[in-house]
Amino acid sequence: MSGYLRRLATTGAAYTAASILSKVIAVALLPLYTRHLTKEDYGAAEILFAAVVSASIVVRFGLIEAVLRFYYSDDEEPRRVVSSSFAALFWLSTLAALIALPFAKPISELLLKEPAAGLARISIAGLWVLTMSEFLLTLFRLEERARAYFVTTLLNVIGTIALTVVLVVGAGEGARGLLLGSYGAGAATVLVLIAMQWRSLSLRFDRALLRRLFRFGLPTMPAEASLYLLNFVDRIIIVRSAGTATAGLAAAGLYSLAVKFAQGINVLVRGFQLAWPPLAYSIRDDDEARRVYAAVVTLFVAACAFVVTGMWLLSRWIVRALAAPEFFGSYKAIGLIATAVTLYALYLVLVVILGRTGRTEFNFPATLAALVANVVLNLILVPPLGIVGAALALVASYLVVLALMYVFTQRLFPVPYEWGRLARIVLAAAALVGVGELALPTAGAAGLLGRVLLVAAYPFVLLAGGFFTVAERAWLARLRDPGQLLAELAALRAQPAAVAGSVPEAYEAELRDEDAAP
Repeated sequence: MSGYLRRLATTGAAYTAASILSKVIAVALLPLYTRHLTKEDYGAAEILFAAVVSASIVVRFGLIEAVLRFYYSDDEEPRRVVSSSFAALFWLSTLAALIALPFAKPISELLLKEPAAGLARISIAGLWVLTMSEFLLTLFRLEERARAYFVTTLLNVIGTIALTVVLVVGAGEGARGLLLGSYGAGAATVLVLIAMQWRSLSLRFDRALLRRLFRFGLPTMPAEASLYLLNFVDRIIIVRSAGTATAGLAAAGLYSLAVKFAQGINVLVRGFQLAWPPLAYSIRDDDEARRVYAAVVTLFVAACAFVVTGMWLLSRWIVRALAAPEFFGSYKAIGLIATAVTLYALYLVLVVILGRTGRTEFNFPATLAALVANVVLNLILVPPLGIVGAALALVASYLVVLALMYVFTQRLFPVPYEWGRLARIVLAAAALVGVGELALPTAGAAGLLGRVLLVAAYPFVLLAGGFFTVAERAWLARLRDPGQLLAELAALRAQPAAVAGSVPEAYEAELRDEDAAP
C-alpha cells in the first residue's frame, strides 16, 4: 500500500507541476499579449477557448472517465479498452467537427454577437485537437509515466508560447493568433503522441466494450458539463448584455483577464485537490474521519482566505504590473473570482466525501441548480453591474452548489464542521478587505505598503481572535525545527489508505477540464 501511495504522490506531483507551470507561464505572458491585443480580441479568443472545452465535455460522452476506471478492471483487457476508446473518440470528435464546420458563421454570431466564421473554424478544429490530446495525455497517467506526462505538457506549453508570440506579436494576428497558437501547437503534440502510442491505438472499436464504457461514463457527463458551464455562460451573457458586439467583447476580455489573475490561488488549491482524496480515504474510523474532515476544511479555508485577501487588496497593483493600461478595469472582479475559486475547491471536498459513501448521483442535481442560479443571476446582475455582476453571480452559484452538497453529505455522512472558527476566518478577511478598500489609497506607494501590511496582519488577526487551538499553536511553534516537521509529515505520508472509496469520476473530470482551459 505504501508503494501505491508513493506512485500516487509521484504522478500527482507531475500533474500538479505541469498544471501550475502552464498557468504561471500564461500569467507571465499577459504583459506581452495585452499590449498587442485589444480587449475585444482577448474577449473573443477566451470565449471560444471556453466554448471548445464545453463542447469537448459533451463530445467525449464520458469516455475518458470510463477509461480511467475500466483500464484497471480485472474483467477487461487494458489494450482493448485503450484502442476502442481511442477509436470512438477519434470518430466522435471528427464527426462533431465536420457537422459544425458548415455552421461556423452562425456559431460565431451566437457566441460573439458578430460574424467571425474564421475564428469559429479554428475553434472547431480545436475541438478535435483538445479532445484527442486529453485522451492521449490520459494514457500517460494510466501507465503512471509521470516524467513523460510532465515533459510532454511542458513541450506543448513552450510550443504554444513560441507560435502564439510569432502570430500575435510578430504578425499581429490578434484573436486569430491566440487560437492558432494554442491549437496549432496542440495538433503537433497530438500527432507526436499518436506516433508514440500507435501500437496501442486503433480506428476500429469493440461494440460490446464500447457499450459498457458508455454505460459507465455517460452519467458523469451532465454534472461535469453543468459545472463547467458556470465558467462559460457568464461570458456569453456579458457579450449579449452590452449595447454592441464590440462593447460586449471588450467587457468579456476584462472579465477573462480577471479570471486569469484569480487563478493565482490555484497554486494553493491545486495541490490540495490532488492530496485530499488519498487523505480522505486513508482514515478507517468514521468518527475520526469526521473530526479530521472538519479540521481540514477549517485550515484550508483559513489558508485560502489569506490568499484571497491579498488578491482582493492588491488587485489594482497586480493588473498595473501585468497588463496593458486599457485592461485596468479587470481588477474590479479579481477578488470576487478568487473567492469563487475557493468555493469551487470546497465543493470538490464535498464531492470526495460523497465518494466515501458511494452516492455520487447527488452531484448532478447540485451542479444543475448552480447552473440555473448562475444564468438567472447573470441576467439580473450583469446589465447594471457589468463584470462585477458576473463575478457576484459566480460566487452565489458556488454557494448554491455548496449548500446543496452540504445537505446531501450531511444526510449520508454528517461532519461536525467548526462553524465558529470558520466565522472567524470570514470576519477577519472581510474586515481587512473592508479597511483596505475604504481607508487606504488606491494608487501609489503608500497605498501599496498599507495594503501589504494589512495582508500580513491576517494571521495575527486570527491569532488575536482566538482562532488557533492549543494543538495548532504547538504545531506552529515546531516550524522552528524543520527537520522534525519533515519527519512527522513523512510518517503521515506512509499511512495506508483504509477505506474502500474512490475518487468520483466527476472529480477527475473537473480537475482535467480545469487544466484544459487555456
